[in-house]
Amino acid sequence: MQNIPVPYLRHLLDSDATVALGRDIASHCTGATTIYLHGDLGAGKTTFSRGFVQSLGHKGNVKSPTYTLVEPYNVGDWQVYHFDLYRLSDPEELEFMGIRDYFNANSLCLIEWPQRGFGLLPQADLELTLTYDNEQRQASIIANSDNGRTILDHLSTGIE
Repeated sequence: MQNIPVPYLRHLLDSDATVALGRDIASHCTGATTIYLHGDLGAGKTTFSRGFVQSLGHKGNVKSPTYTLVEPYNVGDWQVYHFDLYRLSDPEELEFMGIRDYFNANSLCLIEWPQRGFGLLPQADLELTLTYDNEQRQASIIANSDNGRTILDHLSTGIE
């Protein structure tokens, strides 16, 4: 019988809470990490990414790379790559942009609309799904690796 992962759930009252979730997860990334971001348009994927990237030391804006597909950020010892695959028409386009080069020992990768790159993306350490709850949001996070489980354990127990 297969072990089904239990999601970590967090209710997000507003965009500040979504930013805080990004900050909390980033604070527990101690090695290369890939995070898939699922949710409808406007659900808060880029807001989460802003909290994640800015908490690592980026001082500027964090915008959705809808038209460029990827936005890189150099923060300390990390390369953070924020992907938005919404406008991707064929997963093979990722091969042309050298997608495999982005996933290395010094990279943290946030991928919006990962289903559009199916078959060419590495497995996510964490999968975050943001859903609407009236004017608020619900975050559900599943770990797919030991790294992801460690991050969720820290979130669940409040370990800094």
